[in-house]
Amino acid sequence: MRLLTIAFLGQLLFSTSIALGASCGNGPAGFENWKQSFIANSSKYGLKQRVVKPALQNVSYNRKVVRLDRNQKSFKLSFNQFYAKRVNNAMIRRGQKLGKTYARLFKSIERKYGVPAPVILAIWGLETNYGGFSGNMPVLQSLATLAYDCRRSKFFTNELVNALIIVQRRDMTPAQMKGAWAGEIGQTQFLASSYVKYAVDYDRDGRRDLIRSIPDVLGSTANYLAKKGWRRGQGWGPGTANYAVLKKWNKASVYVQTISVMATKIQG
Repeated sequence: MRLLTIAFLGQLLFSTSIALGASCGNGPAGFENWKQSFIANSSKYGLKQRVVKPALQNVSYNRKVVRLDRNQKSFKLSFNQFYAKRVNNAMIRRGQKLGKTYARLFKSIERKYGVPAPVILAIWGLETNYGGFSGNMPVLQSLATLAYDCRRSKFFTNELVNALIIVQRRDMTPAQMKGAWAGEIGQTQFLASSYVKYAVDYDRDGRRDLIRSIPDVLGSTANYLAKKGWRRGQGWGPGTANYAVLKKWNKASVYVQTISVMATKIQG
């Protein structure tokens, strides 16, 4: 009876530690318990533990990610300041050149989704300088850190679940998932939840790869805008329905205005 009692108490303590690990935190101390709790309860998110456990095994708390989350200043700039900081004539010229290089692909995408090349090029250029740098931080580490952090735990828990869905459906391995500090993935910086909902296998190789496949990147960007209500054949300036769609890409008004102006300049 004594041994059963000890065993019961041991199980109770383990269960308590898992429960405690489920709560958010504002520092690294409770992260490992939180992570083990997430792994133990991963099936409730539709995830397979045999996928989640190795994917998160070596993931640790990242102080840099939390610091960056607390220090977002770019969107406090005026439009003129933001545009001058993010866009220059060389970017416009490169966008026009890429439009010609991938003209056949852009025509195919516009036929299917109704989104014209200049808009996709503006997003592509603004997000990662046309794929020049899409981030080198481990996505799962960033998202696990932010899911544990109390500031936006619910939002980033959902993003972490979706990132693991990407791994589970074999679009990418954990090692391949490198991105921006907040977990954005690929050449047009999809959140993991958007990746799961809107990424398309445009090159038909059996995988949705927004890091290395340009057809997948551009097709998925157009698909996102189309699913958000893009109106074929219409403009994208302020006051239009398509400008409202661009606001669904990014809520920051300076960002939306920059996409609109940049697309118009690329169009020529």
